[in-house]
Amino acid sequence: MKKTLPAMVALATSAAVLTACGGLGTTTTDSAASGSGPVPELAPNQQVSIVFESYNYGMAGAWTDTFNALIADFIKQNPNIHVTAQKPQGNSPNPATDTVSSIQSQTVAGSPPDVAQLGFSDLDFTIHQLGAKPLDDLVGKDAVQKNFDGAKHPYAATARDLGDWEGTTYGVPFVFSTPVFYYNATLFEQAGLDPANPPTTWDQVADAAAAITSKTGKGGVYLDCLTKTAKDWCFQSLVRSNGGRVIAEDRSSLTFAEDPAVQVADMAQNLVQSGATPKLSQQQGYEAFARGDIGMILETSAIQGTFVKGARDKWDLRATTMPAFAGKTTVPTNSGASLFTFASDPAKQRASWELIKFLTGEAAYTKIAQGIGYLPLRTGLVDDPAGLQDWAQKSPLLAPNLAQLESMEPWISMPGNNYLQIRDGMMDAVEAIVYQDADPKSTLEAAQKQASALLPVG
Repeated sequence: MKKTLPAMVALATSAAVLTACGGLGTTTTDSAASGSGPVPELAPNQQVSIVFESYNYGMAGAWTDTFNALIADFIKQNPNIHVTAQKPQGNSPNPATDTVSSIQSQTVAGSPPDVAQLGFSDLDFTIHQLGAKPLDDLVGKDAVQKNFDGAKHPYAATARDLGDWEGTTYGVPFVFSTPVFYYNATLFEQAGLDPANPPTTWDQVADAAAAITSKTGKGGVYLDCLTKTAKDWCFQSLVRSNGGRVIAEDRSSLTFAEDPAVQVADMAQNLVQSGATPKLSQQQGYEAFARGDIGMILETSAIQGTFVKGARDKWDLRATTMPAFAGKTTVPTNSGASLFTFASDPAKQRASWELIKFLTGEAAYTKIAQGIGYLPLRTGLVDDPAGLQDWAQKSPLLAPNLAQLESMEPWISMPGNNYLQIRDGMMDAVEAIVYQDADPKSTLEAAQKQASALLPVG
């Protein structure tokens, strides 16, 4: 299903097929490869049509509404650039899951979308297999850095290089969240808990969840980190916060069967077995929290708009930072995606860059933060009276996310062509442990052994 806005021109989708792995630089454009420098600016009346693919168009309500408004604003400012906006092809419960296969199938058919929103865990594959173009080559490193610096508010330092590979910028980080711990203060009061002092450790979470379940009959806590549909961004954060990693720092070996990850899975399994966590899918989990049927949830702020709408005039929604493991410091990772271009035509490349600049600009982040709840990566906006200051002062839900941005570590992509099988195999194992009572240690060891055989050689 395509979302075509007024003044948009429908385009055929898809692009030149990309080959198997190659080194960096194998996916440069003709202009960059020939050394001819940045692609030229568009002439004032030069008409260009591009396709923008975003998984936000697969999510009804605030996501689609906000992005429709942004694209309409872009067209008003750039009447010579016609944009067709579309969701990824596929029917997964989480539309982001369809993005890679969607671009692959369109590539085989003839032409990929010109601009696409792809997750950080897809970064390696996006560059080396899908053929994302190096922005430093297309428009010049100075232009890329000028966009990060902004007209008034620069990007947060921890966000700038999340779309980089070996010093070259391929994607501009666009929307993401850290793991936010939302809670229902109304249920806290009903359970005899102090909503002004939410849990700060996972042991305290277990105690609070048990109290909520026993005294209110509602679900205690849901961690949206523990299913294949949720991907592994938040699971990585939990493991890092427990002193471990799911993959070695040099990405040459898997480490998700080591004790820190086993302990995370065991902790989550205990929450389910005790009755504190209901057995729900990702969507069922966040929808139940939005209805007021669960006391606490660890979740991306991308769902915050849903929570605000569900809680309005019914229950008291609050948020805090991610709980810690006893004696350890939390390590938040980021969810979300960057914007990439796959266009081969120089005019489409330049039009793609104009759209990327607009969508990562100050006006866009003002709408994205207010409409959806994603972090405004130009964090100075929250102190700007002409930006988000008034909204931020009225939106205490923003504070935990901003605080965690300071200490955030990247969501690491799995290596090689089989990265999805590696990631999904790990999360299948986690899901089996948490919701199907599988043994934590042996299940993760078996999954790691199987996944290790899929790692690239050399």
